[in-house]
Amino acid sequence: MNLIFDAMMFVWDYTMTIGIADVLDIAIVAFFIYKMFRYFSRTGSGRVVRGVLLLIGLMWIASLTKMTVVNFFIGQTFQMGILAVIILFQPELRHLLERVGSSDISQVFSAAQNIGMKETDAVIVSVTSASADFSKSSTGALIVFERRIKLDEQVKSGTVIDANVNKDLLKNIFYPKTMLHDGAAIIRNGRITAAACMLPLSQNPNLDRNLGTRHRAGIGISELTDAVVVVVSEETGAISLAVGGMLKRRLSPDMLQALLRTELIGEDAASNTIIGKIREAGKKSAERRDHK
Repeated sequence: MNLIFDAMMFVWDYTMTIGIADVLDIAIVAFFIYKMFRYFSRTGSGRVVRGVLLLIGLMWIASLTKMTVVNFFIGQTFQMGILAVIILFQPELRHLLERVGSSDISQVFSAAQNIGMKETDAVIVSVTSASADFSKSSTGALIVFERRIKLDEQVKSGTVIDANVNKDLLKNIFYPKTMLHDGAAIIRNGRITAAACMLPLSQNPNLDRNLGTRHRAGIGISELTDAVVVVVSEETGAISLAVGGMLKRRLSPDMLQALLRTELIGEDAASNTIIGKIREAGKKSAERRDHK
């Protein structure tokens, strides 16, 4: 009992020594660490961050358990890995420093504002309508919807546009005789951020050998990020959708629109759109007929 009382008194005495400056100090450091993790997770480097944290955790456990050899090897690996981490994070660190130098400090770690459901649905309708026209004319197209993971490197490889999404603009971008048709158009927050962007090709050996560069690029960016990619074949006019490294091929415009709504709005939100309500009403009507 005395031991518990002494421990409580020790904690109380230690707490009384903490001042306002200490609380602010801890809060500021915690805030910046949290924002750093959020920033790197949005840029697709979350796995590397988790790997570094795991390595630090193993070092701490090895130190507590007096595993000298393990602690030595992990420590040496960690020291050599600092340079490797800097190299891996070079694009993200550079982008972060650019934002520090050119933006208000309150906006350095802030995430971009997401557009509303109605605006997203309007973008989906425009992309679907343009894709239907591309399919009829066998015009190749590659349209990428950016989601949580940012595609800054891909945007830098193309031509910045920053315009509202509409059918006519997409048709002009992918018109075969323009300079922008060879590459991907990236849609960020409901706007066409850039066109003629270069995407990494998928290295999956199990892909259909008949798939061309456009399809492999769409699959490749969907493997590395959470992007949703619309691909229209120049040879056959077939419409495809790449998500998570998987390619759904030969889609009708209606099916493409439904899948985009599911991926970008969500099943619950998609049901609140006008077309979603019509479909729900149709399903309920069919169910009533079946019961009769």
